[in-house]
Amino acid sequence: MSEILGGAAPAADLIKDVSEATFMQDVVEASMQVPVIVDFWAPWCGPCKTLGPMLEAAVTKAKGAVTMAKINVDENQRLAQALAQQGLPLQSIPAVVAFVEGRPVDMFQGAVPASEIDAFVKRVAEAA
Repeated sequence: MSEILGGAAPAADLIKDVSEATFMQDVVEASMQVPVIVDFWAPWCGPCKTLGPMLEAAVTKAKGAVTMAKINVDENQRLAQALAQQGLPLQSIPAVVAFVEGRPVDMFQGAVPASEIDAFVKRVAEAA
């Protein structure tokens, strides 16, 4: 399929829903190859509905320099708690955390303008 898109990875390969069961493989292990931007969101969160599509667009535009994992905090509460215990303060959502080489390297919370999202994605891609 990537041949059809001129070598770019299809969006389905760049953006995936992740759960507690797949977090180690889809985020920690995957970030050893390419930075993974994790979007912590919930269906009832208004700002999440705005941020999510903008983040997906920025990740898609980066053409494989980063990937994105989406984690519904309502369905994965233990994961958010475990990350908080490891020093990753997820006080509010939306929260976006970048993982490089298995560990968090950058983050922001709340809805931000598209220009800040693009700058974040670029920074994360360059951190690899």
